Amino acid sequence: MARRCGQRRVVRAYAAWRAVATHDLTPETIGLGGFAAHVAGTPETAREALARATVRLELCDAALPTYFHQLLMTLVGWGQVARYKLWQAELAGRTDDTTTDMLAIRLVWEEVLYERYSGKIAGSWAFVRDEHAAPVTATADLVVDEILQEAAERAEQRRLAATFDLPPPKPSDSRPALQAAFCIDVRSEVFRRALEGVDPNIQTLGFAGFFGIFAAHRRFASDVVELRLPVLLNPTVTTCSGGPHDAADDLKSRFSARATRAWRRFKLAAVSSFAFVEAMGPVYVAKLVRDTLGMDAPPVPNDPAPRPDPALPLETKLAGAEMVLRAMFLTENYARLIVLAGHGASVVNNPFASALHCGACGGYSGEVNARLLAALLNDHDVRKGLRERGLVIPDDTLFVGALHDTTLDQITLYDADHPSPAHADDLKKARAWFSAAGKVTRAERALRLPRADHESHIAARSRDWAEVRPEWALAGCKAFIAAPRKRTAGRSLEGRAFLHDFEWQKDKARGYGVLELIMTAPVVVASWISLQYYGSTVAPQLFGSGNKLLHNVVGGIGVVEGNGGVLRTGLPWQSVHDGEKYAHDPLRLSVCIEAPRDAMTDILRRHEGVRALFDNHWLHLFQIDEAGRLAWRYAGNLEWTELDAAAAPEHPVARLAAVG
Repeated sequence: MARRCGQRRVVRAYAAWRAVATHDLTPETIGLGGFAAHVAGTPETAREALARATVRLELCDAALPTYFHQLLMTLVGWGQVARYKLWQAELAGRTDDTTTDMLAIRLVWEEVLYERYSGKIAGSWAFVRDEHAAPVTATADLVVDEILQEAAERAEQRRLAATFDLPPPKPSDSRPALQAAFCIDVRSEVFRRALEGVDPNIQTLGFAGFFGIFAAHRRFASDVVELRLPVLLNPTVTTCSGGPHDAADDLKSRFSARATRAWRRFKLAAVSSFAFVEAMGPVYVAKLVRDTLGMDAPPVPNDPAPRPDPALPLETKLAGAEMVLRAMFLTENYARLIVLAGHGASVVNNPFASALHCGACGGYSGEVNARLLAALLNDHDVRKGLRERGLVIPDDTLFVGALHDTTLDQITLYDADHPSPAHADDLKKARAWFSAAGKVTRAERALRLPRADHESHIAARSRDWAEVRPEWALAGCKAFIAAPRKRTAGRSLEGRAFLHDFEWQKDKARGYGVLELIMTAPVVVASWISLQYYGSTVAPQLFGSGNKLLHNVVGGIGVVEGNGGVLRTGLPWQSVHDGEKYAHDPLRLSVCIEAPRDAMTDILRRHEGVRALFDNHWLHLFQIDEAGRLAWRYAGNLEWTELDAAAAPEHPVARLAAVG
């Protein structure tokens, strides 16, 4: 029932529940007599308990998939915690049985209830069993709903196509005054557009916010390892903040951090929390007042410069630097100053803070990855090796890591990581440009946020511990665009599109490796984000987390609504609704890629999981042609339909008429 993992004894979920349930009298007090005795007589392993309950409930094989799925769905967030444990185990080449354990626990309850009430519900239960055994088919209502959903999406797609039809800005062959790379996050679209409007000679780029650094990172004065990379992947480098000269301070700070964590555990412990409030409450009066009035600004991440630990061999650094530069298509015409901006959010008292940070960085802010890449690209030996590989970075080019605060729309430059007096004027200009762009961005965002009539109102929201909508995060997302920036520059996409720079002509020579990476990683992650907002909007009771005002954090892993119940999943209602109307339109994501159709088809053919997202209509896929127009729609089964030649029966209105 248990095993040793290092020095820690791990107990299986089913075994732990069984040990408690055999002595728990709660079911007895609510009328389920004999429950503890029944549990004591169950098999000792989850799989045996599951098999026994299936037989006693008289379930046939055909009924098991939907019945088991229904039981796991009733667990809501707890089922997702179990699946997450399995996901993490699979990444490490192992497995995890928590999901099976939880399913067995639910089946034991079903077994007890059935044996207690079978005489009264025999007929109804037989009907339920037959329904689960029958093939799953769509009802007429569901078909109509699907058609109306597609009609709404096609209307948005026509508006998106009209945006592409606008004339592109005139290209410039001169050296950019500044190059700034941002995460593909939809919030970056507004800031990039504002920044390019400040000076037409500023060039922005879009790339996944982990910047190609798969880091397991330890912050300064912390012994907690943070996986700052997409959850699809495993870390390839271990990093920490600070160098050897920071070692003594780091050791002292780590002892201090451990003491702080011990103090926090004492404050929150069941036996001490009330006594703590009674004794220490008056000491916190001043802090509560400052928090209430928004007097204390959330701290900006300001650790010492991060570094690999241990140091990476030169060949590894060279391979990583080349891969990232070519994937970003940052291979020529370098500016004197190139800013790599990860993103994060400044919020307080918010259990959903990680949802406002960078999804590509595992729910952390992205400045660590940006600073690591800047250090890599400033390395003299790396640049020398890159020149031999055809990537010539000028000697006067400086890379600087930065943090784009999406709540405040401010840019923090970590130029102290790489002091360069020769770039003092460039940095001064960049700060002025970022400041001006931030003001424009805040003014645009204020139009959407409740009680934010002016851009100056934005900052106070980040400091208000009672603010349930410090920002809208990715609410409204509707499109993913992988194309040269000239296709979208100067056009307002309203902060609703993921923007990934991509040039298929350069990628073709390398076998469309970047295209494959985009379609199998950023597109998949964007689909998760889109579907999280979709589910939290259309089915908030099942896929949302309820009212943020009633949330209580449980175990540091999730929230319950009120003082009990299931662990909630998804987004709170306040993240998709402003109190009067929806802030998010529940649309399936439209993925628009400028690349040859045969190249995309080949990638879909080789990646069945990605293909299933499009074939099963979780996402839409479009090809942007060489004129910059939405020209072809992926129709499923590796087939494409030209937009101007769409057959009438395939149009949603025609299909609706056919159903009627």
